[in-house]
Amino acid sequence: MKKWIFTIVLVSGAYLLNAQSPVSWTFNTKKISDKTFEVHLTADIQSGWHLYSQDQPSDAIAIPTSVTINNNPLLKLDGKVKEVGKMEKFTDKNLGVSAHQYSNKVDFVQVVKLKSNAKTNVSGSVEFQTCDDKKCLPPKTVNFNLAIK
Repeated sequence: MKKWIFTIVLVSGAYLLNAQSPVSWTFNTKKISDKTFEVHLTADIQSGWHLYSQDQPSDAIAIPTSVTINNNPLLKLDGKVKEVGKMEKFTDKNLGVSAHQYSNKVDFVQVVKLKSNAKTNVSGSVEFQTCDDKKCLPPKTVNFNLAIK
């Protein structure tokens, strides 16, 4: 009986630990002109953890962050997703690998333009990986859906 209780507690604890993420996301839009908006995908990163840039060096072992904006015939993407934050260039001399990463906070910003004055939404997803000094968590995907107003 004690073995079963221990096993249940162990499995439950592992599940809860995996369910929690060291990164929390907020999503919003900001009007910058009549038909032009910024879509902000902001990651708040717990102390000691890192989130990886979209662009990685060739020797990187990290999985880069990937932003997908779903096709919407009423919107046009203007340029690429920009990263606003303090990028750190990490190098592990023992393994001979490097990574471009963020700590604390990073804002991914996509400019979108309305093709007409219709009300619409912008939706998509962010796939990301986080690591600390000892381990990396598997990649995770978070969806978003925002009104353009």
